[in-house]
Amino acid sequence: MLTVVRGEPMEYDLRHRYRCDLVPIPTGQRGADVIQGLTRRPKTLPSYYFYDQRGSELFEQICNLPEYYPTRTEQKILASAAPEIAALTGPCDLVELGSGSSRKTRLLLDAYSQLQGDCTYIPIDVSTTMLQTTALHLLADYPCLFIHALAGVYETALEHLPPSARARLLIFLGSTIGNLSPQEEGQFLRQIYLSLSPGDHFLLGVDLQKDIHVLTAAYNDSQGVTAAFNLNILRHLNHCFRGNFSLDRFTHWAFYNEELHQIEMHLVSLEYQVIQLLDLGLEVDLRAQETIRTEISRKFDVTLMAKQLDCHGLPVQRVWQDEQKWFALLLCKRV
Repeated sequence: MLTVVRGEPMEYDLRHRYRCDLVPIPTGQRGADVIQGLTRRPKTLPSYYFYDQRGSELFEQICNLPEYYPTRTEQKILASAAPEIAALTGPCDLVELGSGSSRKTRLLLDAYSQLQGDCTYIPIDVSTTMLQTTALHLLADYPCLFIHALAGVYETALEHLPPSARARLLIFLGSTIGNLSPQEEGQFLRQIYLSLSPGDHFLLGVDLQKDIHVLTAAYNDSQGVTAAFNLNILRHLNHCFRGNFSLDRFTHWAFYNEELHQIEMHLVSLEYQVIQLLDLGLEVDLRAQETIRTEISRKFDVTLMAKQLDCHGLPVQRVWQDEQKWFALLLCKRV
């Protein structure tokens, strides 16, 4: 389905270089993961429900917080590594999962524009508003850029990648892979492998294990932006499914699980309450102090991650890290 996203009008010279395909959720699956998560104990919610327009805006604010090191650390690595990445892959189209504002991707676009002139960028994000807003800025700044956006969740969108005459670099930054459980990670890497052709590349950003105080502060910022981001998932669910979540009856809780090497982000119910999502025909009880886990953020070991990628036919070609070894970029090549 070809759709130019509604919103701020595009001038013709920008619009003819932009298209956005809405990737529909398969019939019968809409909300199924919400039902599954809220009807078990401990309760969970899929983290991609964070990202409505407001959630995307809040996450951009999080990326600028002094406590939140991942964005600036990864960006610093990428600023240095981008020309080498382009040289190692050669000319290719760029595909990005969870593109957001594409601020870090600009470093790659600079490198590839110098290498090959015109460039095709395929951002994938659940927020159509964010896709169009970002496209407006990118197309104005890169005269030889063509954007074919896909609005949807990763798993479905990867099945709708447009054909390409060039090789591909599939980009997954921000250590978003850490939001997946080990089992989900294996399934995801299998899908990455199947989405690429032999010789294509996969660029993965991973947050590394480090001091617990640094990790805890990053998800409990002093300005309360992360707390607002966490609570916004309830507002989004209310909008999507005619829910009755009352945000003032929950509080944000994030901690580091040392055994599993992961940050866990929860919403704590401050009292007994009955939650309804009318469009899903769902009614669940929440006890006082019962939690809903909204996100995990696993922290990795580079050597173990490289072995995992190799097991999925994505051997690592090159690794870049910051001086503190807080974050790493891994460039893989599909065999």
